[in-house]
Amino acid sequence: MSGDPGPPTLSAVAAGNAFGLYPASDFRLTDGLCPDCPTVRQGLWYFRHETIAVPGDGVAVASFARGVAFTDDLRSWLVGRAPGTPPEHPPLVWVAAPDVVGGARLSADAAALAHPAGALRFSLTPKIPLNRSYFDASSATFFRQRTVKVRGTIAGDAIVARTLWPEDFRLDSAPPPRPLAAEVPVAEALRSLIRADPAGGARSPYAAWTVWQREPAREAVPAGRAVLGIMVNGAQGDDDEAHAGHFALVTGRTRPDGAIGDWLVNNFYSLDTESEKGILAAPVPLDNYLADLNSGQNWYRPSHMLVAVLAGEEAPALVQAALNRVYNQFWRHQLVYRHASMNCASISVDVLRALGWDVPARGPASPLLAMLGFPWFALRERSIAKARVAFDYLNEDQTRLMPAAAFEDAGASLLGLAAGSAGPAPAGTLARLLARDVEAIAFVRFPQFPSSRVFGDAPAVTPWEFHARVPAEPGMAQIIPVPPRPFPDELRDPDLLPVRRPWSDYVAAFWGLLLVVGIPLYLYGQWKRWRGRSAQP
Repeated sequence: MSGDPGPPTLSAVAAGNAFGLYPASDFRLTDGLCPDCPTVRQGLWYFRHETIAVPGDGVAVASFARGVAFTDDLRSWLVGRAPGTPPEHPPLVWVAAPDVVGGARLSADAAALAHPAGALRFSLTPKIPLNRSYFDASSATFFRQRTVKVRGTIAGDAIVARTLWPEDFRLDSAPPPRPLAAEVPVAEALRSLIRADPAGGARSPYAAWTVWQREPAREAVPAGRAVLGIMVNGAQGDDDEAHAGHFALVTGRTRPDGAIGDWLVNNFYSLDTESEKGILAAPVPLDNYLADLNSGQNWYRPSHMLVAVLAGEEAPALVQAALNRVYNQFWRHQLVYRHASMNCASISVDVLRALGWDVPARGPASPLLAMLGFPWFALRERSIAKARVAFDYLNEDQTRLMPAAAFEDAGASLLGLAAGSAGPAPAGTLARLLARDVEAIAFVRFPQFPSSRVFGDAPAVTPWEFHARVPAEPGMAQIIPVPPRPFPDELRDPDLLPVRRPWSDYVAAFWGLLLVVGIPLYLYGQWKRWRGRSAQP
């Protein structure tokens, strides 16, 4: 930062700043071009032109095993991990901008930012060309009504903002109690919370309340407690490929002022296409994840989060350390993103299960229809590729496929573990830690930020609901085409396992063989029998 006086930069962090469970002082700021970062080269390649925080000298950094699937890597690591092992830091955190200004106020014309150390001329980072919406007059009105935390780049007396975070989006020590409805299954009760307000809470105020507490007489969210969050983002209002929403796991620690913007969100996103919003898969501070002016989820849709407040930090530290390992495998393409079978929900749920939290499986929507209907899908869409996609969506466990289903089932399981109503004592490592340490569970609703974008809605829970929201006429569907991002051959390590073929490839081959060989053979046999009967006197 240049200019004095002014707010602190992340490279000179003030006491209390953090990246989730990790002190910010454990990291240094750089970009992906750094020659001495303790980060896999593939991860750095994706962040060549982005501001990142990487672990400093003497800090334990997450590693990975070569030549194995990521879940096998996690299970072996879990068995060999000694109690009291220092927390393995993420290989990088995507912070997007080098400077942070807190307690700031936007001027009436959105041209200046007043902060405790003075004032700065204010401007916005440019809109990505493919991005369909951006900050407008309604955004300025919304942010003028509150103090904001801004991540950006300061030069002299000016700041170019990358993130605008409402500082009243916080989790106070005593969120009002609001137990879940007892007369319905917990998963359905969680769905009802998301859908209680119009448009999934997109236009509702920010809110937080306590849905469960072990000792109601105490503060539900004391300062200094470790947390594990389950986040689901809603459906976008103008993208018919995004009705299912998005899913992420969150870790952090509660603060005396209730601030949550420095919690760490583990965002998995396709690496092999260029996002129209500039999203990159990485651990990212919650304020960036929700409020980055281009990639922030809450510029596009509402979001909801279940927050488990824990007596100790073993459970969230274990989850975060495991996810840190997974990012290494993800960036180097040992783990490949697939929208149907290995998406944000799939990866997150697989990590929890590998750590010993057996999140219940909901099962596929309709494997029989997926199998028998394959030829019909191919004829209707005039595309074998689209028929394969339809098969994969109907044949995949919905807890791994649909972010809302993952949120409901993981949330219901978490509440069952905390309340001791999940049956026998859990056998898995992570499940035991959660059952022992969860003190309270809060539910948080994040409304969509006003902007030039249309408002979103609650996420679709099933493939059928997703399909019902897409216009029947293909030409009416709103789809944002995005360019590919080819992974360079020189970054492919020799130990990478072959990518497992999806089941739809085998089904396509089966139906192809049946149509090309089986049915003609059957018809030929029928013809021969007819000829034989007609030749008899």
